[in-house]
Amino acid sequence: MINKNKHNREKAKEALSADNRRDFIKKAGLGALGMGGMLFLPDEKVIAQNTKKTFKTGPKIKQINVTPIAFTDPPVLNAAGLHAPYALRNIVEVITDDNISGISEMHGGIANTNALEAAKGLLIGKDPFQLNEIKRTLQTHFGKEEAQKRGDAAYWNNGQLSTVFGAVEVACLDIMGKITGRPVVDLLGGKMREQVPFAAYLFYKYEGAGGKLGFKTDNNAKGWAAVRQAKALDPAGIVAEAKGMCEEFGFKSIKLKGGVFEPQKEVDAMFALREAFGPDVPLRVDPNALWKVETGIKYGKMMDGLLEYLEDPVRSQENMAKVRKEIKTPLATNMCTTAFEHIPSSIALGSEDIILTDHHYWGGLKASMDVGRICEVFGRGISMHSNSHLGISLAAMVHLGGALPYLTTALDTHYPWQSEEVITGGRLKFEEGSVQVPQGPGLGVELDKKALALLHKNYLDSGLTKRDDAKEMQKVQPGWVFKNDRW
Repeated sequence: MINKNKHNREKAKEALSADNRRDFIKKAGLGALGMGGMLFLPDEKVIAQNTKKTFKTGPKIKQINVTPIAFTDPPVLNAAGLHAPYALRNIVEVITDDNISGISEMHGGIANTNALEAAKGLLIGKDPFQLNEIKRTLQTHFGKEEAQKRGDAAYWNNGQLSTVFGAVEVACLDIMGKITGRPVVDLLGGKMREQVPFAAYLFYKYEGAGGKLGFKTDNNAKGWAAVRQAKALDPAGIVAEAKGMCEEFGFKSIKLKGGVFEPQKEVDAMFALREAFGPDVPLRVDPNALWKVETGIKYGKMMDGLLEYLEDPVRSQENMAKVRKEIKTPLATNMCTTAFEHIPSSIALGSEDIILTDHHYWGGLKASMDVGRICEVFGRGISMHSNSHLGISLAAMVHLGGALPYLTTALDTHYPWQSEEVITGGRLKFEEGSVQVPQGPGLGVELDKKALALLHKNYLDSGLTKRDDAKEMQKVQPGWVFKNDRW
């Protein structure tokens, strides 16, 4: 054996002449091993075998199914108006030529459905592992997004490229995980935590269960199901809502969606929450950028020492920076910094302390991982934005939350407000306010085809084709209109 190793070393020296070095390393399959591994070179037979290795290409996409759905949503209020009785989503299923399927969930509305339908023909025959090629194909079709237009409306005017690619990417990662036998969290770099924490997400709301009941209630409902349909229009109502949600899900921090009533009333609700839950429960409030700069400064100072962070008190990076200079409370955003193009001005202005990423808007899970790295480099905190969603999106959010190198606050989720589901096995479970990172391959959840059909029927029966909170609000308050800065 010693003589054989000596023979191998002599052959290696001979091969590593100036003329032969690169060719030898290539043929030997050493790559980056370089000189560091020369004492342990394989013999000629192994080298010959390495040069003959071939690598199988990935499967090809043969089919993409896009199914618009609608699920029950209570009459909750926000700066844009009032939620309709049903929330809209699109369910995406990507199927390969060897019948491996990946799933994802995307924001609803006919515009998003049509965008996904347009993408289908472009992606048939693509390798789901080749995400860069898939994105380039979609960008050629949809064009480059105009990121500066995002966040200017009542809710995000998100670009189609980011949302469509984000949906396709999640489904492809689900496929990759199933092929490799690894959970998506591992495809994002590996698990940093076993459990991902979420915050109680409170809303002002009218009485009503939503869905077919609309503003009516189910008298047989118990626990959180009863609290979820109760009226919450004042501090006492918000505290009751928070107690019911935290008792059911075990949340350890609390967020209130504001921008509904005049600022003092919403500030009073935050102090009522502090009194009810004590000093150890982090609190946050989101006026949805409806305050003027002077209002943000006035009430921001009033809540200094009370809040974990103040989310989007005003509109635009410039105005956020003005408020931040005058108050002590950290500012968070999912409205003024919502695309990579916004990062340079965000850093230059100091417009926020925390970015609330969202893989549905930022262009997928890997893009959101990049947001996390940028936040770490520039001393920003990172957490997560939410919208009305079901279990596929929640699973993706949990994989992302599990993989991000650091999280500074609990994530947002609307999940407690929904009662239906589109995945097998029922709704995902919260324990002490957290969700365990799924351990199965891919996303770790599977599509329930029967539930999907029922929720698609809901969509067809609802007559809704887009989210329009202002229209719903006008049914309750005729003449109501959205304003960029109401107070």
